Formats: sequence, C-alpha cells, structure tokens
Amino acid sequence: MQSLIGTGVALVTPFKKDFSVDIEALQRIVNFSIDGGVEYLVVMGTTAENATLTADEKELVIKTVIDVNKGRLPLVLGVGGNNTMQIVEELKTRDFSAFEAILSVSPYYNKPTQEGIYQHFKAIAEASPVPVILYNVPGRTSSNMLPSTVVRLANDFKNVVAIKEAAGDMAQAMQIIKNAPKDFLVISGDDMLALPIVLAGGAGVISVIGQGFPKEFSEMIRLGLNKKAFDAFKTHYFLSDSIDMIFEQGNPAGIKQIFQALGIAENTVRLPLVSVDDSLATRLNDFVKNSIK
Repeated sequence: MQSLIGTGVALVTPFKKDFSVDIEALQRIVNFSIDGGVEYLVVMGTTAENATLTADEKELVIKTVIDVNKGRLPLVLGVGGNNTMQIVEELKTRDFSAFEAILSVSPYYNKPTQEGIYQHFKAIAEASPVPVILYNVPGRTSSNMLPSTVVRLANDFKNVVAIKEAAGDMAQAMQIIKNAPKDFLVISGDDMLALPIVLAGGAGVISVIGQGFPKEFSEMIRLGLNKKAFDAFKTHYFLSDSIDMIFEQGNPAGIKQIFQALGIAENTVRLPLVSVDDSLATRLNDFVKNSIK
C-alpha cells in the first residue's frame, strides 16, 4: 500500500491541566504534523494513552482528527487488545469509511503462544473491512511475534498488509523483510531504528518523535527511501538525543514535554503515567530551543 510508505505519526491525546481532553491542542498537533510533511496519521495508538480514555473520549478524539484532517492524509485507526472477541465485534460494528487501515497490537498480558497470536490475527483479518497492520512490541506485550508468524499471516491473508515492528531487533526486522511477500510492508515502530530499517528495505516508520519534528523526521525517511544514506544519517544523528530523551521516562510523557516547549500543548499525562521530571524537562526544552532555526 503506497499510502503507508514514509512517515506515519502515532498521535498523542493532549490534556488540559485538569486532565480533560484538549481538543484545540489536538487540532494544532494534527495540523503541525500535516504541515510538517508526514505521510499519514495514526489515531488511537498506544501513544494516545487510549488505556486511560473513556469510550466517549475516544470517539471525540477520533472525530476531531477526522474533521481536522479533512481528507488531506490517510488515517490509520488503532484497534487492538487482548480480548479477541471484543476486537472482532468492534470491527463488525464500527464505521471505517474514514480510515485506510487498522493498527492492531499483538495481545498483551495473556502471553499467547505463536499459534495463539496467529489465531488472534486470523480472526481480526477475517473480520476487518480494511487492511490490517500488525503491531509487534514485546517490551509492552511481554511476548514476541516471531518472523515466522508474521510471514505466515502475510501469506495467508491478503488484507494483512504490513507490520509495525518494534522489537528493537534489527536482525528480526531484516528477516521479515527478506521472507515476507514482496508487497508486504515492514514499518519501523522504533524511532531510533527507523532509518536503518528503511535502508534495509523497510517501508518507513510509525513514529513518536515525528510529530514533534515532522519536517526533519519525514524528510530523513524520504532520503532513506531514496537510498541517500549519508544525508539521512545527518538528520538521524541530529535527532538521536531527542529520541533517547523522549522515552527516558516513558511515552508519551517525553513527547508531550516537547509539545509544551513548542507551545502546542500542555505536558499533562494521566495516571499511572506522570510528567517528566524537571531535569529531563530542562534538557528537552533546551533541545527544542537549540533546534529551532
């Protein structure tokens, strides 16, 4: 799918200081990302703190992004979890007309076997009216979706079109690139490995830092896709400190501090997450200040 090549950003849900959803800030973030040149937007991924949003708040965020986007960029909706039947029910009842695909995380906490992961995504693929992007993030799910399982799903279901691979394992990503069907997309879910994965044959990234520095990050990925590695790595090394910092005390606390430094949104997160401490806030603020030209 050409629409999923390049930089997608996993949008945060901005909150006011009273912890209510900040719709005006969300509008600014969407426009900032679009104006910065990213290729698509991911709504209700885990970076959106969707685990702490009510059902009504989730619908408000989804509607806001659709309305602000106005069809300018493809949209991907996060639809995943560890209750397969519940996900299948949502896939059968939700209106996906505004969305290009869904992003579905491998089941967390349950720690299923590889066969369990396969059967979970088989049920999703058979129920989904839109293409499916698998999401492997062992650091959060406590189980690793092995390349053999990914390739099996890609071969068995034509609507399983991509994986957001966030195992932090370059060799694993390369194994999927090597063995998956030719048109299957390997999308980095790790900002630090995004460029290396692209240069190895990956399709791009679903990024966190990309919404803070959309112009720089999306141009880096485009350079990588065009095999201009030397120029791309200049940007990679420029942004690398900020990538480390935004994940130092948890996601999305770090990226929200960048948004505060940019004057786009507050740095508020909901419990059990807390905002970054003063030391990290100062370092992130300094990075933003020094990066603005």
